[in-house]
Amino acid sequence: MLQLLNNIQHKDLRIVTRRGARWGDDFMSAPATVDEFRRLQAHYPIVFQPDGREGFVPTVLFGLEAGENLFLDGDSWAADYLPLSVQRIPFSIGVADDELRMMIDTDSKRVSRGAEGEALFLPHGGLTDFTENANAVLRALHEGLQATTDFVQTLIRHQLLEPLVLDVERPDGSRGQLVGFHVIHEERLAALNAETIGLLHQADYLLPIYMAVASLSHFSSLIKRHLAREV
Repeated sequence: MLQLLNNIQHKDLRIVTRRGARWGDDFMSAPATVDEFRRLQAHYPIVFQPDGREGFVPTVLFGLEAGENLFLDGDSWAADYLPLSVQRIPFSIGVADDELRMMIDTDSKRVSRGAEGEALFLPHGGLTDFTENANAVLRALHEGLQATTDFVQTLIRHQLLEPLVLDVERPDGSRGQLVGFHVIHEERLAALNAETIGLLHQADYLLPIYMAVASLSHFSSLIKRHLAREV
């Protein structure tokens, strides 16, 4: 249940920061902002998921099927950077009195009512450093998503996205496919004229485009991890 965070109703809550399926990290993907592409491309494939409204959401993949997160390693996450959309859990942004406010999902597996986890409030009611940092993550995510909307619209306008079909061959000879996502259309990108390239450069979109292309090299390691778990 989403509730407006306050130091009366939630004064005794703590947030578990360890990683693992028991804390709700068993998901195969997460939304990403264009501002994160440089850091994300070092670890994850960056793809684009249709949003059902003729648009796309930049998405990083942690696995190849629903409920699979190949980056989980016991109580840790085997990558140096987590997307803001993962960092912010169990918090989100809501609107109250025409202002952006911090919300908490009290049903999240990360919410603890015991001794484990980071405290949300100081004894006198003020925010802890943990909560201040979580609020900063939410603000960065909110601002990043707004910038990402324009970036995606530019990709659509120049027809720079194409459907992804990833074939996975298992040791027994059977095959599987990952579908439902889009990636940068490299041939169309290479064919853009100098004027369009200049406009993309002025908008600071060229770097994230090439970061998204480079990130696809991680599919090979993702497939290896996936197949190793099936053995």
